[in-house]
Amino acid sequence: MDLKHFLVQSDTVGQVLFGLLISMSMASWFFIVLKAWRNRLSSHRSGQFLQCFWNAASLDDVAQSLHQHPSNEPFAHLTYHAITAVRHHAAHGAHRLHEAGTATEFLTRAIRRVIDEETTKLEWGLTALASIASTAPFVGLFGTVWGVYHALIGIGKNGQGTLDQIAGPVGEALIMTGLGLAVAIPAVLAYNDCSRNNRLVLARLDAFAHDLFAFLTTGAIVPTQSGEQ
Repeated sequence: MDLKHFLVQSDTVGQVLFGLLISMSMASWFFIVLKAWRNRLSSHRSGQFLQCFWNAASLDDVAQSLHQHPSNEPFAHLTYHAITAVRHHAAHGAHRLHEAGTATEFLTRAIRRVIDEETTKLEWGLTALASIASTAPFVGLFGTVWGVYHALIGIGKNGQGTLDQIAGPVGEALIMTGLGLAVAIPAVLAYNDCSRNNRLVLARLDAFAHDLFAFLTTGAIVPTQSGEQ
């Protein structure tokens, strides 16, 4: 009832601020749920691909499997483009500027480009979460300040300054601060969790890239932790 009364008594500015916080909350939870679902799905697919990769009889089997069943999963994406880069350079050489250099240098650039692409994909939505987490408390605080100001103006016009006349409107105005914090806290927690998850994925991807590079250039698998998973 306090929230309803606050909205009824608020002017256009207060109602706009309230609507803005609700919109920010909806956007925040959209990114939280979507990224959690994507991270869970990607982790499952990554585990499956790495198991198939290290248990494959040959690199040709991996390439054929990726050709038949394309995947946007980071490790599969990296493997596909690395194999494609090696075969392309072996077949066509360095006839264009982006093919310049040795096969090793061409492979290195291809791997680095894929890792940059995956980094960009992983960071999708983090800017929105960070923006919501940092601005929601201030929007709520501004709503509280505006609500208190609006309430005090109304009290001044009525000429009533008793405690019960002040406490009610001021308490209702504090709802905006609470709402701002309720929007910001889940966004902060989600941002930190997603950032940590991204660091772990990129660290595993970088380790796998070293193994893949060594395998493609020397024909030998380097036994590291990423190869054991």
